[in-house]
Amino acid sequence: MDPLLDSLNEQQRAAVCHGDGPLLILAGAGSGKTRVLTHRLAYLVQRRNVSPWNILAVTFTNKAANEMRQRAQSLVSQLPRDAWVGTFHSLCARILRRHGALIGIDPSFSISDDADQLALIKQCLKQLNLDDKQYPPRSVLSAIGRAKDELVDPRTFAEVAVGPQQEVTAQVYRLYQDKLALAHSLDFDDLIMRTVELLRESPEALQHYRQQFTHILIDEYQDINAAQYTLVRVLAEPERNVFAVGDDDQSIYAFRGANVSIILGFSTYYPEARVVKLEQNYRSTKTILDASWHVVKENRNRHDKRLWTQRGPGDPIYVYEAMDERDEAAYVASRVAAGRANGMRLSDFAVLYRVNAQSRAIEEEFGRRGLPYRVVAGLRFYDRREVKDIIAYLRVISNPSDSVSLQRIINVPARGIGETTMARLAEYASSHGVSLYQALAEADAIEAVSRKIRHALAQFHATIEELRREAASITVSQLLLHTLEKSGYVSALRAEGTGEAETRLQNLQEMLTVTQGFEADSPDRSLSAFLEHISLMSDVDTYDPDANDAVTLMTLHAAKGLEFPEVFLVGMDDGLLPFSRSLDQEDQLEEERRLCYVGMTRAMHRLHLIRAHTRTLFGSQFICQESRFLASLPREILRLRGTGDSGQRTAEQEPASAQAAQLRSPSLPPGIRDGSRVRHPSFGEGRIVATTSSGADTFVTVIFDDAAVGMKRLSLQYAKLDPA
Repeated sequence: MDPLLDSLNEQQRAAVCHGDGPLLILAGAGSGKTRVLTHRLAYLVQRRNVSPWNILAVTFTNKAANEMRQRAQSLVSQLPRDAWVGTFHSLCARILRRHGALIGIDPSFSISDDADQLALIKQCLKQLNLDDKQYPPRSVLSAIGRAKDELVDPRTFAEVAVGPQQEVTAQVYRLYQDKLALAHSLDFDDLIMRTVELLRESPEALQHYRQQFTHILIDEYQDINAAQYTLVRVLAEPERNVFAVGDDDQSIYAFRGANVSIILGFSTYYPEARVVKLEQNYRSTKTILDASWHVVKENRNRHDKRLWTQRGPGDPIYVYEAMDERDEAAYVASRVAAGRANGMRLSDFAVLYRVNAQSRAIEEEFGRRGLPYRVVAGLRFYDRREVKDIIAYLRVISNPSDSVSLQRIINVPARGIGETTMARLAEYASSHGVSLYQALAEADAIEAVSRKIRHALAQFHATIEELRREAASITVSQLLLHTLEKSGYVSALRAEGTGEAETRLQNLQEMLTVTQGFEADSPDRSLSAFLEHISLMSDVDTYDPDANDAVTLMTLHAAKGLEFPEVFLVGMDDGLLPFSRSLDQEDQLEEERRLCYVGMTRAMHRLHLIRAHTRTLFGSQFICQESRFLASLPREILRLRGTGDSGQRTAEQEPASAQAAQLRSPSLPPGIRDGSRVRHPSFGEGRIVATTSSGADTFVTVIFDDAAVGMKRLSLQYAKLDPA
């Protein structure tokens, strides 16, 4: 018996026992990729005598990293707790804290979260006298993030900027980076970009990490962006021992910068690479795998592979044609209730959708029937006001130069320090070339501030200084308690005496659970390590399917990496899945197809695909056409359930009703058809995304190019539409 290899199938074993050089493992959904990664790590240590310190194992979420670490420790008893196993961001933060000073990065830097970044962008726009309606802060921040994903710094961005929008973004980008530097802060994208900068500009750091990381293991390789790809290539030379595990069919994060061409071009970047395909699926029935393959195989840009299983065909794919979103929700609720009556747990069910707004009708129906549910990717615990406040206190204690956090808490609880005082404090800091915190220390010299307010500023500064002295000798949990007490935050909430204040106090109490758990699990128990830990948490990291018995509601993007016995994929309408803005771009349409594939392969035993003939969404009512992805499925593996009035009628129909067929296939004038581009005399050009007939008239739903016009439902009898 070989405990390391005997549990692996032939392809998994071939990957684990690979020699030197680059290897790409194409690991389909449910094919055991985490097992392969952890067994490879153990194989390197136990059979190849590679030191654990010479292995860099990278993934994308803390949850996946923790699972990888725990599995590896069960196989390799000598694996150190602080081995280099983690997310790209956490490992880069670790590198920068150790060697970032070589390029001028303060080792105690803060990591700015999304809210901090947005606040800083707003400050930049205000300082540059730019209208935040003309230049929305979120859009500007996204543009800067995309630039960093491509390793484009502010100077280069300014040099290649074309047009007013990019030129303004270049100004904001430069000022934004200056403000981050002044605050001794990095944002998420900086963690990768500045690490690449460190390796490129410091021969000392490059030599150190190339010698240290002789083997690089990468999970979810389909999700990496240009910056992460460059980081891996720089570190991997000259041995090029890159062990990449991924699935191009599950690349669904282009909006975050993921570039599917990187995994598709692996053999171009590494011509000597071997490729191993993991096609045996251990999760789903044969019918579910067949259906999902018929969707994704339509993509031209993909590796040729097809999942198979030793399991039987199982249930057919259930297709329900709802009248509207209320009927859709009623069908889901009725099937969940039936499953519960037959002994299933509510946590066995998941409802997946393309956009968050789709959950409304489902939540209302579940609430009406008293079915417990939870929405994943709602307001995170760490995004609650009181939690963000106390984290800001801890950030300032750790890094007083963090001006964004300082501005958040300087008058929380209220100390009479308003916007006028803050403006004068900022003016003093700017004119004297000091940080906002240093200006706070010198508040007595600011004559424009009243004596009473100067006293309040001095008291606040003294409190922070006292906590900073304590931080060096006490645990994070103790520091949290002291901060809550000495800041006056808890006493202020108690004085409110409201139910809301009591809930906020409970959330602060829960923060102690967080700090205590961190201290029990982390090899580095410092305040900076704790702040880094919570800064890099994501919604998926905090999702626990066993936390309580409730149906899970989540977007398709959030569902990746999860599995459920029974899955409902709602909104199988053209315009929703695929989403309307993807219809004109082949690469975006392929990503939508991959997104549908990911949703379908979350199901273990039963899969429901649900569409609606009409749908009210975003304040408008639409006539919907069946998703082209649904239309691509072979009818012999489907079981159609006809339109019902409340989800109770589930009579199986072959084929769909004549009424449904009429709704799907109205007659259209020459040159006017689904998917065609049309021109309207008032609204301009757009694309038809849905059609329906009513009596003698035909209606088309058109998404117009002009965002101000948006989507319109038009009668062909009266609207003067011409082919564009």
